[in-house]
Amino acid sequence: MVLAPAGDVAAQQRDLVVISTVLMLLIVLPVMALTAIFAWRYRQSNAAARYEPEWGHSTQLELVIWSAPLLIIVCLGAVTWMGTHLLDPYRMLGRIASDRPVENGQAPLEVEVVALDWKWLFIYPDYGVASVNELAAPVDRPINFHITASSVMNSFYIPALAGQIYAMPGMETSLHAVVNKEGAYKGFSANYSGAGFSGMHFAFQGLSNEGFDAWIARAKAGGNTLGRSDYLELEHPSENVPVRHYASIDRELFNAVLNMCVEPGKMCMSEMTAIDAKGGLGMAGIENTLPLNYDKYARRGAVFGPEPAYVLGACTTDTRGARRASEILAPANATPVIGAGLTPPYLGKSRASSTSLHSTLRPKSDS
Repeated sequence: MVLAPAGDVAAQQRDLVVISTVLMLLIVLPVMALTAIFAWRYRQSNAAARYEPEWGHSTQLELVIWSAPLLIIVCLGAVTWMGTHLLDPYRMLGRIASDRPVENGQAPLEVEVVALDWKWLFIYPDYGVASVNELAAPVDRPINFHITASSVMNSFYIPALAGQIYAMPGMETSLHAVVNKEGAYKGFSANYSGAGFSGMHFAFQGLSNEGFDAWIARAKAGGNTLGRSDYLELEHPSENVPVRHYASIDRELFNAVLNMCVEPGKMCMSEMTAIDAKGGLGMAGIENTLPLNYDKYARRGAVFGPEPAYVLGACTTDTRGARRASEILAPANATPVIGAGLTPPYLGKSRASSTSLHSTLRPKSDS
């Protein structure tokens, strides 16, 4: 499928592979041919071949030997540099085909992707539906993928559509692509992620606008809902999961997965980083933790030592505004935040009495 793409991005990547291969063959093929020619011409039984044991240098030959590879490297470097920037997965599409720019006002299809153990979850926030192990998109419409993972790292890859991009927990990666041909294509994880990795594949449907509307209608007719509690059940490791559709979703689910706060009451990572950026919770927040309840199952391996914990919350546990963490205001008085002004841990005694107690318990010198 890499050499038979169905989308413009994949077609450009194919062209890059072909051009790079041809440029390299410009050196490889002549070298292989000359190796055979020299071996035959200067074989021991060929007495008519030139024999010059004192020969040691040829300027013309040196120019050919070094200039040809240098030109090839320059061409490869130029092609690679342009391809790296023009095919950057984070770059917004400027065209949907070689002769068709993106139309002004054409809204891209937003798809939120979550790599689970061992299945793929696709959320369509603009349509309020979701699916497991099936992805659909209309032809000639730009697609914006927002990608994350629930536990270990995976790699999101549809060879006919675009190159692969990693899915990592607590991080969001992006991929922009377009499909230009109707059809059914294969998608899978290109990064080993555990026992069920071999079944971690999905179907990608390139549909007409009418076909895509019908696909959305079928998803809405399924009746299943995908809330946070449903997601926590879906997140459990499972293999070879059949296609499943959800007629309604929690609009903030992807944001909660990304910020590792799907479980009710758990502080979002974005909130925690915002608090840290403003000075942190200081000594007052040291014990504000609870043990993890759901996201340390066997898929993450055995846990040794104390039970892992997470921050319970600070002031609010409302995670609906996690994407607006930058709006968290700094406290009017930052002194408690940095730990200054808190009661010292002297077992309830005053500083003077504690100092006196410390002096009393200090060992006396021999003198």
